[in-house]
Amino acid sequence: MKVSREAATGRPPPMPNAERRTARSQALNLADVTTRRSFPECPLTRAAMMRRRTLGLLMLVAINSPSAKSQPTAHPDRPMRTVLRAQRVLDGTGRTLPGATDIVVADGRIIAIRPATGPLPPEGIDLGRRTLLPGFIDTHVHLGWYLNHEERLHTEGDGDSPAMSAMAQASNAWVTLRAGFTTVQSIGEPENAALRDAINRRHLPGPRVLTSLGSLNERTRGGSPDSLRAAVRRFRQQGADVIKIFASKSIRDGGEATMTPDQLLAACGESTILGLRSVVHAHSAESAQRAARAGCTQVEHGVFADDATLALFAERGTYFDPQCGLVFRNYLDHKPWFEGIGNYNAAGFAAMERALPLAEAGIGRAARTKNVRLVFGTDAVAGAHGRNADELVCRVRQGGQEAMDAIVSATSRAAASLSLDREIGRVAVGYRADLIATDGDPSRDIEASQRVRFVMRDGVIYRNDPSSPSLPPTRGSR
Repeated sequence: MKVSREAATGRPPPMPNAERRTARSQALNLADVTTRRSFPECPLTRAAMMRRRTLGLLMLVAINSPSAKSQPTAHPDRPMRTVLRAQRVLDGTGRTLPGATDIVVADGRIIAIRPATGPLPPEGIDLGRRTLLPGFIDTHVHLGWYLNHEERLHTEGDGDSPAMSAMAQASNAWVTLRAGFTTVQSIGEPENAALRDAINRRHLPGPRVLTSLGSLNERTRGGSPDSLRAAVRRFRQQGADVIKIFASKSIRDGGEATMTPDQLLAACGESTILGLRSVVHAHSAESAQRAARAGCTQVEHGVFADDATLALFAERGTYFDPQCGLVFRNYLDHKPWFEGIGNYNAAGFAAMERALPLAEAGIGRAARTKNVRLVFGTDAVAGAHGRNADELVCRVRQGGQEAMDAIVSATSRAAASLSLDREIGRVAVGYRADLIATDGDPSRDIEASQRVRFVMRDGVIYRNDPSSPSLPPTRGSR
């Protein structure tokens, strides 16, 4: 791989020296507190060792990343740019561009796409045999969920300080970005606002974050339609990007509908009036259908969605984000992290075991139903961040979704579900330079989505691994 020194750092605006010194001081203080509180001098579990390594790397990157260093300012008539040369490009819409291609990036956007000819320009990066595609988008994560100092799901009052929680969330964001997910929708945690804003100010490396800053349900502010509308307005005033609504019980409690049609009409209708999208947690067929009829933007989970529900999604243009396996396996394979907290009990785990084959089969049924807007979301919780692409593999290998369609669901179609389809999700001129490269072609071997080696977001390079001497054999896609 040929990488020029100029291209290897990206081109963000410079951070003032005073601000950079303050950020460094705060970061070092947080690192010291987190290390002493989270990792006392005792034998470390593998998970604790990994988190210590991640936090240390996070601090190094936060202080020394392109966003934290002074960069030369582009001259108006000589704009600074990066040229990415790739032998294979997936554009995010289902197309593979013909032949070797140069993608020209300037000021955080793609300004040209052209056949690769001649020597690589000085500002160029040769991605070699890797496949270039848009950064992945995960429409459902929980960046605020993490494992505390006792290797348990963090809960209020467990002894973790605000500094420790902030560092854990920053770590979740960083490993998610490194895994190739350049945009995420984190729904449910009020703390996401600070993380979102710190990433936007380039104080921390992470994906673009959209957040609901909390959620509402059938009991919010009394549960009347007017009170639900007021709750939506309050979230908007607080800076929410989207409204999260619980319209059914948890899968661990059976998933039955909990919100009435009138309640959903009020909550989703008010969201639409205010220009906000509405994302609805709904497991049962009835709750999912109520959400679609109410004009809600997107339905999450839908483990018990039947053919009639999918047909209604297609008719109403409702985006659908079911989960295949990552969130289920994360719970079931790591019960000690969660057991005894709320409905994480024997009955709850048994319910998830029963739901797993239904979830896998539901992916294929949704993918085969004409006009269903199937989008990608993992519901990544504590322990699953950075493994988001495992869900893509499950959708293809266990769910039966076509590999290219799975990629589209995590790029251009996901971008459309976020109302960002003119900004991200495609390799196209004028779009933001959110680009990743994988060892192998994920449209033929979906496991290549787990082998991200290059990450650029808004034209800034956050990952650029040395070339691998050889690629694993291609398995072939469905």
